[in-house]
This record gives sequence, C-alpha cells and structure tokens, in this order.
Amino acid sequence: MEINGEKEQEKQQIPLLTPYKMGNFQLSHRIALAPLTRQRSYNNIPQPHAILYYSQRATKGGFLLSEATGVSDTAQGYPHTPGIWTKEQVEAWKPIVDAVHAKGGIFFCQIWHVGRVSNTGFQPNGQAPLSCTDKGIAPQVRANGVDVAQFSPPRRLETDEIPLIVNDFKLAARNAIEAGFDGVEIHGAHGYLIDQFFKDQVNDRTDQYGGSLENRCRFALEITEAVTNEIGAYRVGIRLSPFANFGECGDSNPKALGLYMAEALNKYELLYCHMVEPRMTTPTKITTKTGCLHSLVPMRKAFKGTFIVGGGYDREEGNKAVEENRADLIAYGRHFLANPDLPKRFEINAPLNQYHRATFYVADPVIGYTDYPFLDERKVPNL
Repeated sequence: MEINGEKEQEKQQIPLLTPYKMGNFQLSHRIALAPLTRQRSYNNIPQPHAILYYSQRATKGGFLLSEATGVSDTAQGYPHTPGIWTKEQVEAWKPIVDAVHAKGGIFFCQIWHVGRVSNTGFQPNGQAPLSCTDKGIAPQVRANGVDVAQFSPPRRLETDEIPLIVNDFKLAARNAIEAGFDGVEIHGAHGYLIDQFFKDQVNDRTDQYGGSLENRCRFALEITEAVTNEIGAYRVGIRLSPFANFGECGDSNPKALGLYMAEALNKYELLYCHMVEPRMTTPTKITTKTGCLHSLVPMRKAFKGTFIVGGGYDREEGNKAVEENRADLIAYGRHFLANPDLPKRFEINAPLNQYHRATFYVADPVIGYTDYPFLDERKVPNL
C-alpha cells in the first residue's frame, strides 16, 4: 500500500501527470491527444479500425480530440477524411466513442470546413470550393512530403450564404452529441475556412465579414455562438493558430488577432481555447526548438477558460509549460500517434517510439495506425 502511495506522490511531482478539472470534466493528467488527420475513413465514413486506434490512446480521465471531421459535403479537401453531417456517419462514430468511454476517456469531436483547401474533385457535383475569397492557392507538397495537392480556384461566399455555413457547424455539433461525443472543438486554425476569414492575407471582403479585425473575426464568433447555443458552452472548445501560415493563410498582426479572439471568446464562456505555438509555421516545419518569437502568454492571460497549447512539445517542455502556468493542458500529436501509451511513458520517462511520417496519411487500416508498440510489448531481437 505504501509503495502505491509513493508512486502516486512521484506522479504528482510531474506537472503533466497532475489532475485537472476542465469545466465538468475531471481529467487525471494534462496530456491531450491532438486532433490528427489520418485519412482512413473511406467514403468519409468513420471505420471500425478507428475503434482500436482511439481506444489504444484512451486513459481513465484522459482528454482526446478526434481527427478533423467535416461539417458538410462542401467541407472536404482530403481523401478518406470523416464527416458528421449524415445519419450514417453519426452511427459509424458511435462504437468509436463508446470504446473511448469504456476506457474512461473524455472525447471531443473536432468539427471542420476546409474552405479553399480543396478542389472540385472533393466537392458535390464538381463545384468550386467555398471561401471568403476567390483567390486560389498554389499547388503544395502534402504533409507527407511526397504527394502534391492541387487546389481549384474557390468561389467567394455571398454574404447571405454565410449563415448557412454557420448552421452546418451547429448541426455538426448536434450530431456529435448524438454520436456520444462529450463535446466539440471548432477548427479555427491551420488555413481552413474559419482561418481564411481571420487572416488579412486571404480575406479581401468588403462586407461585414472583411476589413477590420472585428469583421474578420465575426464568422468565427457567429459559429461559436451558434454551437454553444445548440449544445452548451460547457462542452465547446476552439482551436486557433494566429501565427501560422498554413495554406498561404497568414496575418499581418497575428498577436493582435490572437489577443482579440482570446478576449472575444470570454463572452461565450467557452470551455477551452486551444492555441498552436508560433513555431509551428507549417504542418511539417517547426522553426525553432527553443523559445518563440511570439508568445501565447498574453492570450493565456486574456482567456478565462482552460487554455490548451500544442505544436512540437516534448515531455520537458510540456512539464515546464504546466509548471509555469502557461497552459493547463498540452496537446501532443506525432508523439501520441507513435506512442499509444504516451502518458505512461511520460510518467516513467521511458524512451519513445519514433513516428513514421511516410505512414501518417496512408489508407492502410493497421500500418502506421494501430501497430505502434506499447511499452509492455517487448520486441524479440533478430538473431
């Protein structure tokens, strides 16, 4: 009994392993599974192999975010990404959510619209992707470093169409709760539709959704209001990346943008704000391992709810961020992908499996997905 007590005391001394109350959710540690696109949901329908993938990474009182999940048939821009706008998709999510809950995990669905990061091949009836602008994006090498993505010129949303997109997010949130999720994260980051409205490098509108900082943030705040009214603010978070330049989506004053949003979100009493570190400039590039040109601390201080950070953190940096009160939770992506038992490894400071970038986005239901070994799976050396 005393040994268990000592173990518990050791755990308490590791900031990442300390418990935390996020609104109504009692978390046992501060290590969150970041939302990770995995491209294994054939025909935009979550698949049974996701049951194992998410449950492998679930712990009692652990917080998990789903991969980005489309809110409508115009929201897609990648092969085999899941949606949550049809009854079939909702039903397909249920056993996945149940498996996470069976392990005692808390599971939020990240709801998403890619905007112009798409092409006519992903759009209903081959129509143009939707955005705040009609400015297109140059072809880009995908995050796997091999494939080249081609983007079709987008169609600028008319002012009176914007409430329809807001409604898509609202319905997606309702569907997520129907599927059993504990809440939703609004994807307002990484160059997708909401971020396209935010950033002055992209948003060239002249109506109430363009021009001033207040106008460029209007779309995100309307979505926030609609979603919180639909399912309750106590189960809604948002992800933001004001400093990033994903998909040619940068801003001339990212600090002002981040601060404005952190303060504006307080009105809606959102459960959490999830911000991406400035050093995560693109999906494959971390500019510097130590320190940042800009800091998320002003946003952390301005936002009144739980503050989650992500973007290239290791164990030491995560512990330090929690210890110094710069964040409440740390979202881990690639390390959690490659180490399904990441909280356990961090607890005992065990070595980590290396992630394999080449298999991040392959459609295989096992390889690079559910085949990363746990600590207790001792490898027999080749003789």
